[in-house]
Amino acid sequence: MIDLEEEIEESLDDLESTSDSAELFEHFRVVADKGQSLLRVDKFLYDHLEHSSRNRIQKAADAGMVMANGRPVKSNYKVKPLDVITVMMDRPRYSSDITPEDIPLDIVYEDECLMVVNKPAGMVVHPGCGNYHGTLVNAVAWHLRDNPDYDPNSPQVGLVHRIDKDTSGLLVVAKTPDAKTSLGHQFFEKTTKRAYRALVWGVPVPAEGTVESQITRNPKDRLQMAVSFDPEVGKHAVTHYTVLERFGYTSLVECRLETGRTHQIRVHMKHIGHPLFNDERYGGDQILKGTTESRYRQFVHNCFELCPRQALHARTLGFTHPLSGETMFFTSELPADMEALTSKWREYANS
Repeated sequence: MIDLEEEIEESLDDLESTSDSAELFEHFRVVADKGQSLLRVDKFLYDHLEHSSRNRIQKAADAGMVMANGRPVKSNYKVKPLDVITVMMDRPRYSSDITPEDIPLDIVYEDECLMVVNKPAGMVVHPGCGNYHGTLVNAVAWHLRDNPDYDPNSPQVGLVHRIDKDTSGLLVVAKTPDAKTSLGHQFFEKTTKRAYRALVWGVPVPAEGTVESQITRNPKDRLQMAVSFDPEVGKHAVTHYTVLERFGYTSLVECRLETGRTHQIRVHMKHIGHPLFNDERYGGDQILKGTTESRYRQFVHNCFELCPRQALHARTLGFTHPLSGETMFFTSELPADMEALTSKWREYANS
């Protein structure tokens, strides 16, 4: 038996850099015995993939990653004698070892048990799905290369949470197992404070509100997440928002996370009719509000070029220090691209 849980998890949940290539790569193969009795393929794989959950295997099958005799099958497919069962993914197998790489880090705070880092837009946080080098985790490994107690390949230390590749802002890294346990517990219990700044299309009404739903994979597009109100589908997600400034056709919004799901703010703001500005994956890279005048279209095009990514920044992060018990609170001002973008819209609105 082999352990594919981490690879399946990444392929399903680490969506930022998954390609649309039709080429598939085999990650696991098993041939059913001649005496194999009819058995659901999810149960069959559960018996062969060490440490993999049946739920995870079912999701892999739903995503077209499980095949019988070269054809995709759902989790209720019955395995027959001599069936060839494979797990396929859209990227080749790779070594999961994290190697230190000399990459600059913007360290906001550091002590003996943790560090807070301000991640730039465009940096992937963790190797996987086509981005095996140049990630935040590789940079942290280099920074702590002389720390004998920090093993970048140990799940007991390292990143406590993640943000998307093209989202900028604050992340906390645990340097010790005790710190990661404490911080992880705080995130699980929703006692951390996380607030984002986002430029969205339109003006949300009411000006303050809460979006609460399940978030699950979009069945029509595996690169997207989607809102569901079926309590049995997806993961519970809660986002509180407040409109800070109105620019006519766009708004600067603060989003406060009660939970931290994949693409949560991006999905929730789209759901209420206000996608993030220039969010290609969720339709925000189109002109959704405004006029048809050529001058306006050119203005928006210039704004897209000014901030060529979704306009989302993890601005504040608060938690209780694992050792001292002190309340820690950090703020990262808008990066240059988002500052220039909001200034441009502010000038447009004032004129």
